[in-house]
Amino acid sequence: MLVFMNEMSGMIFFVYICIIVIKKINVLKMKALVSVIMGSTSDLPVMEAAFKFLDSQEIPFEVLALSAHRTPDEVAEYARNAHSRGVKVIIAAAGMAAHLPGVIAAMTPVPVIGVPIKSSFEGLDSTLAILQMPPGIPVATVAVNGAQNAAILAMQMLAVNDPQMLAKVVEFKTSLKQKIVKANDDLAQISYKFKTN
Repeated sequence: MLVFMNEMSGMIFFVYICIIVIKKINVLKMKALVSVIMGSTSDLPVMEAAFKFLDSQEIPFEVLALSAHRTPDEVAEYARNAHSRGVKVIIAAAGMAAHLPGVIAAMTPVPVIGVPIKSSFEGLDSTLAILQMPPGIPVATVAVNGAQNAAILAMQMLAVNDPQMLAKVVEFKTSLKQKIVKANDDLAQISYKFKTN
C-alpha cells in the first residue's frame, strides 16, 4: 500500500510539473496584443497599474523602455514594426516634454494611447505635449498617471472586433457598478444622529 501511495504521489507530482511546463510554453508562444512603452524606468511605479490590469484580464502585453530623445532610432524601428509583430494597441507613457507617444503615433498604423506622467508642473507639461498633436497624428490621452485607464481603453479597442474581449469589457464595467452598489449598502450602515438615510 505504501509503495502504491509513493507511486501515486510521484505521478501526481509529474502531472503537476507537466501542467506548469505547458503553461510556460503557452506564455512563450503568446504574442503581445498591447505594447506598453515607457520613456524611462522611473515611470514603472505608475505604469504597473496598467500591467496589473492587462494581466488580470489575460491580455498578452509587452513592456519596453524607449526614449524619443535618448534612443530615437530604436523608437523608430519599434514603431514601424509594431503592427507586423501583431501589436494592436500601444500605450506610451512619458513625462516632461513627453514626445514619445506622438513620435510613435507618427510612425505606426497602430492606435496609440498616451499616459502623461506627473514629473513637473503637476503633469501639465506632459499632458499638453501628448494632447496637442497635429492633424493626422492622433494620440488618445488619459489622465495624468492614468495607467489603468489606458489599459482599460486598450481592452475596449481590442474588443471592437473580438466578442470574447467585449464580454470581458462588459463584465469589468458590471463589476464597477457592483462596487458602487456595495459602497452604498455599506454607507447605509453608518449611523449618525442627524444622518437621514
